[in-house]
Amino acid sequence: MDHHGNKDRSLVSKVMDGLVAGIVENRYGAILPPQDVLSREFDVSRTVMREALSMLLARHMLDVRPKIGTRIKPMRDWQMIDEDVVSWRFRAQPDNTFLRDVLEFRALIEPAACALAASRASVGDLAGIRDALAALRETVPGEAAWQAADELLHARILAASGNQFFQQMAAIIRGALVVVNPILTRRDGGCQDLVSAHERVVEAIERHQPDEARAASIAMIEYAADELKHAFTPEVVEQR
Repeated sequence: MDHHGNKDRSLVSKVMDGLVAGIVENRYGAILPPQDVLSREFDVSRTVMREALSMLLARHMLDVRPKIGTRIKPMRDWQMIDEDVVSWRFRAQPDNTFLRDVLEFRALIEPAACALAASRASVGDLAGIRDALAALRETVPGEAAWQAADELLHARILAASGNQFFQQMAAIIRGALVVVNPILTRRDGGCQDLVSAHERVVEAIERHQPDEARAASIAMIEYAADELKHAFTPEVVEQR
């Protein structure tokens, strides 16, 4: 039974590989042939073909539309980062090393994305960023709506960078904010400081000043790093 399962799995992998080759070599055009046609072409059961197609669907490579069929999505939409794995990893209780890694990752990605957004953001991008900032100002810190507004603001800035790799980092940044924000907002005034830091980033992007946007983003992440340090080493704060 297990041997059979392994055989099916390797068949599915082989079919996926064949489908991807056909897609990247542009053999199919915009719409994939129907499942039974593909099953015959690859000489596999419809079950195997369905499984292979579902694996590509899960990676945002295909889109099933009623009356149209299975459409091949543009490559920039293909999922390079596995959002499920990212969210599972962030569910675990964070330790110091993990928090350090998260901040180092943000320091690598976000300042560069903010600088690019200041150069490239369209009128629509800027309106979306402004709306997300307004929602952050209007919601109650620590509540779900505040967290959602913060995630949306970061995602929209990443999108405004125009870089498809940065755009796909939104899943990791979102996870980072979920872990870090509750710690940052514990202190009185912590939320207001965070909102002010976001305002400085957005203002620089709106003024199309990449260097300022980068500096404001770095300052925001350094603020988070300092707050985390204090949260995890209270005795250091007491000695001051």
